[in-house]
Amino acid sequence: MDVNEFKKRGKEMIDFIAEYYENVDNMPPMSSVKPGYLYSLIPHEAPEEPESFENIQQDIETKIMPGMMHWQSSNFFGWYPSSGSFPAMLGDMVSSMFSIIGFNWICSPAATELETVVMDWLGKLIGLDSRFMAIKEDGTEGDGGGVIQGTASEAHIVVMIAAREMAVDRLKSYGMNSSDIDMVRHTLVAYFSDQTHSAGQKATSIIGCQARIIPSDANFRLTKCALQAAITKDRQNGLIPFFVCATFGTTNTAAIDDLYGIADVADSEHLWLHIDAAYAGAALTCPEFRPLARGIDRAHSFNFNAHKWLLTNFDCSALWVADSTHLVNALSIEREYLPKVKGATDFVKDYRNWELPLGRRFRSLKLWFVMRMYGASGIRAYIRKHVKEAKWLEAQLLEDGRFEIMAPVVFGLVVFRVKSGIIAGSACDVNKTNAELVRRINNDGRVFLVGTNIRGVHVLRPNIGSTYGTPENTALLVKVIKECTTSIIAEYS
Repeated sequence: MDVNEFKKRGKEMIDFIAEYYENVDNMPPMSSVKPGYLYSLIPHEAPEEPESFENIQQDIETKIMPGMMHWQSSNFFGWYPSSGSFPAMLGDMVSSMFSIIGFNWICSPAATELETVVMDWLGKLIGLDSRFMAIKEDGTEGDGGGVIQGTASEAHIVVMIAAREMAVDRLKSYGMNSSDIDMVRHTLVAYFSDQTHSAGQKATSIIGCQARIIPSDANFRLTKCALQAAITKDRQNGLIPFFVCATFGTTNTAAIDDLYGIADVADSEHLWLHIDAAYAGAALTCPEFRPLARGIDRAHSFNFNAHKWLLTNFDCSALWVADSTHLVNALSIEREYLPKVKGATDFVKDYRNWELPLGRRFRSLKLWFVMRMYGASGIRAYIRKHVKEAKWLEAQLLEDGRFEIMAPVVFGLVVFRVKSGIIAGSACDVNKTNAELVRRINNDGRVFLVGTNIRGVHVLRPNIGSTYGTPENTALLVKVIKECTTSIIAEYS
């Protein structure tokens, strides 16, 4: 493909993408294919000779499209959103144009420096403390800063490695040598609640420490008292607490842990405090939500996914650290083929030392496009629109009388179920009813949502978060929920 054909095909692909967005709401959000469907439709070896663009385009429409879950549909209410946008796509196109492997400043100075600046922009937009900024108000380099990771799971691993480095330094200050420390590494303990994302526990498996899962309270929150009790018990058993993850907006119910109380414990026990705000962190762009996050200024690290609820196409997970020293010390490996800049280095950050991979894409471009083309006011309006629609959905379900809300509706998530008294039977029967409701809603094909289980209770958890959704889409969700509930009651009664 030469540049002239690229111009032609590129314009055609933009039209194809635009038409997809214009029509995606008319498609069932959930794919109905069976496992292995694609293997029987495409050749089992790569083509020997080049194929035409027309053939590839046709295969996208006839073979790929049927197997897609349409996350960008305004009738997609599953999990948490993947909120792409047209500005982000344009930024990604420019990133693909440059196609850099930006492992250090020299590779592409603009890529490093734009990430430094844009992450400071974003940190200020969500109200982070100045400790997390890369550049101080006087223009000099700060101790902290932000970096774009692929996912919140990667962020968990990275900050846990930094936390281990901090713990090792503390053990050295007690007079332990390297051999002694190696003997006790397996006794390091990281703390999570039973509502923390699975990424935390996976990180402990990767770095080789222990995970302590603490029961959450009646509101699905990790509390100060529960954390302190677990740490005290572990210390009595000869273990070494070193890390705790507090969540701002859990996956199951969007619950908010006792951030300030957990920070108290982290301070007194010398733990690294990481705050996982993968979903709900975007809400902090709106000042009215910031009182809910009291305590984040005391954390060592903070992370949220701009690709969830901040209009930025996957992948773009924003991570900040208050002091990058332990992070960089833990992940820095020098090689002669990785030259370092000499002289003034205030804007020179080797982000390869802030993450697991060496190579990295120019991801800050799409975030830059989003923040400039929407502006802070547009981003806030986008968040508030979803919260308003979630509150409306909650009101509609309560007004119906057959449903109960199972967790406070704070952001865009609404957790509910059919009441136990609507259909006679045991608790098990009620759970089966709600599981069946999820199945029928999704098989209906007009909307998509998911269910979950919280302490043995099966619930539904639609999330309002589509980039281009309207109140009409939320109204359709209510309509489908009510119709499918009516059909189940008529069948089971």
